[in-house]
Amino acid sequence: MKVESLKTAPDRAGRYWVTFDDGSKMGLYRQTVEDFALYSGKELDEQEAEALRTAAGQMSAKMRAVRIVSAASVSRRDLEARLVRKGEDPQQAKEAVAWMEDLHLVDDRATAEQVVSSCISKGYGLMRAKQALYEKRIPKEYWDEALADYPDQTEKITAFLKSRLDADSDEKQVRRAVDALIRRGHSYGTIRRALNALSFDTEDFQEEF
Repeated sequence: MKVESLKTAPDRAGRYWVTFDDGSKMGLYRQTVEDFALYSGKELDEQEAEALRTAAGQMSAKMRAVRIVSAASVSRRDLEARLVRKGEDPQQAKEAVAWMEDLHLVDDRATAEQVVSSCISKGYGLMRAKQALYEKRIPKEYWDEALADYPDQTEKITAFLKSRLDADSDEKQVRRAVDALIRRGHSYGTIRRALNALSFDTEDFQEEF
C-alpha cells in the first residue's frame, strides 16, 4: 500500500487525511503520522498497513473519549457505550476507557458526586438523583456514598409551590403542581407536608399520597 498524498494541515478534529493508492482514505492524528513516519510516496507492506489501521483506530477512540469527557461528566460504562455508538471498535473503546482511567480522567466515584450535586442544585428529589445515576451507568457501589448527605428538599418544594399556587388555586392547579414535583423526583409524603404547611387541603389526595 502506497501513500498517494498526505494533507499538511489538520481538519477541525485535528486529523491529517491520508489518501492511498487504492483510493482509500484515513484520518490520522499527528502522533500516528509521526509514529509511522508517513509521507507522500511511502510504501507500506501488509504488516505495516495493518499496524497503521490498528493504531489509527486506537488513537481515534482515545481522542473521541477525551472530547466526550471534556463535554460532560460520564461514567466508565457510559463512556464505553458512547464510543461504541459513535462507531469505535468495541475492544478499542474498552482500551480507550482504561487509558482514560490511568490518566485519572474518568472516575466513577467523582462522577457520581457531580451528578448528585447537579441534581441538588436543580432542586430535584432523591428519586430523580437515583434515576440520573442509573442513566449515567454509575455502578451501584458508589450510590450510597454519593447520596449519603442528600439534603431535605422541603424548602425547595415549598418555594416551588408558592411560585405556582396561591389562595385561589383550585384542585386542578394543585394537581398540576404536584405532578410537576413528582416528575422532579420528590416523594408524595414530602409534597403533602409542604402543601399542609401552606394550608392547602390534601384530603382529596390522601389515597395518592
